[in-house]
Amino acid sequence: MAIQNLKSLITERYPYAEVKRKKVDGKRYYEGQNKLLPSVTTILSASKSEEDKKSLDAWRNRVGEEAAEAIRNQAASIGTAVHKFLECTIKGVGYDDITNNGIIGKRMAKVIIDKAFSSIDEFWGTEVALYYPTLYGGTTDCVGVWNGRPAIMDFKQTNKPKKAEWIEDYFIQLAAYSMAHDALFGTKMEVGVILMVSRALEYQLFTIDGQRMDDYKYKWLKRCEKYYGEMDN
Repeated sequence: MAIQNLKSLITERYPYAEVKRKKVDGKRYYEGQNKLLPSVTTILSASKSEEDKKSLDAWRNRVGEEAAEAIRNQAASIGTAVHKFLECTIKGVGYDDITNNGIIGKRMAKVIIDKAFSSIDEFWGTEVALYYPTLYGGTTDCVGVWNGRPAIMDFKQTNKPKKAEWIEDYFIQLAAYSMAHDALFGTKMEVGVILMVSRALEYQLFTIDGQRMDDYKYKWLKRCEKYYGEMDN
């Protein structure tokens, strides 16, 4: 699909409004119905299993805290560049980042455009802030129609290709955003889509729908239950 044709696919179906965000003790929160709500990523991080927490600690100890911080910062910088380039491309707005991480991010974003955007029939919004009343808030990268079905779509960058079983929290994220969109706009988001590209420009597509979507919604609610249960203790 030619980049210049993407703007024609933008369809403003829903009144996406800006949702105020703020950080408290390094954690992100959203304002929804005059209440400060934890972000999806805040809840997922706080409710990780002990096994996952130990695995992350072991990685930090193995590479060293300084190296771990540098790796996280570079990943965040490249991820920001990927997202910004994709968002501006969809909107038909010029954007460039001549930093090293920006150049890497642009190359990675172009892989997603080339491999995935032909499957997107409509773009309803990018960087869409959502919240589920009284429970949580979050921002999804893209909402629209994927191969004829309403979808929540997230763009992911990675050092190397991933197996589906390694990225369960990404699927849970999609389910959380789907629930929030349905609650706010009365929709039935049918598909969750992850468009992933590695530093070596290897593309991966992951989708969830049907029973798998329902299963991840259930897992998300259990994570919320764990988060709020620990907050009350």
